[in-house]
Amino acid sequence: MTTNNQRLHTGELYLPNDAALEKEQFSYLDQLYDFNQTRPSEMTKRQVLLQKMLAAIGPNCYVEPPFHSNWGGHHVHFGTGVYANFNLTCVDDTHIYVGDHVMFGPNVTLATAGHPILPSLRERGYQYNAPIHIGDNCWFGAGAIVLPGITVGKNVVVGAGSVVTKDLPANVVAVGNPARILRPVNEHDRQTYFKHRPIDPKLLN
Repeated sequence: MTTNNQRLHTGELYLPNDAALEKEQFSYLDQLYDFNQTRPSEMTKRQVLLQKMLAAIGPNCYVEPPFHSNWGGHHVHFGTGVYANFNLTCVDDTHIYVGDHVMFGPNVTLATAGHPILPSLRERGYQYNAPIHIGDNCWFGAGAIVLPGITVGKNVVVGAGSVVTKDLPANVVAVGNPARILRPVNEHDRQTYFKHRPIDPKLLN
């Protein structure tokens, strides 16, 4: 029989108010509290804390406090050059995998946890978790939400306020609630960057 700690990562129903789980969780949340109390000038201290807090974090990552996380980032894996603006919320009851050079606008939520539709199970506090996978070079606009079990391919742009309820393939722009593919990333995006403003060719590889 699997334990509650194991069920965090198997997708099985479990009770998150287990005393042993809470004891471990609070130790990580204390580190998160310390991170969120840092001064803007304490950049080195922030980086040291992130190295302790997150399951993995590559070089050149920046997380703007406040950062919110159920397990203090203990199940969050960041690649290289990840940027997170204010109020990134990682409901990391299980693992969240973020690729290289991913950008999160303000108030983005990555939620791995869910609860049963059946009221009698919710009343008793049951929960399940499903991991999130995000590919390289994605950009999530302000207020975007990614739900449990979602995989987002590389080079995806998710529009502000969108709710990602299904997997997204690579190289698309997706918007709306629920998020739908608006169009592919295309040659036009190599020519203009915002409202037909041209990209300087010197900036292109």
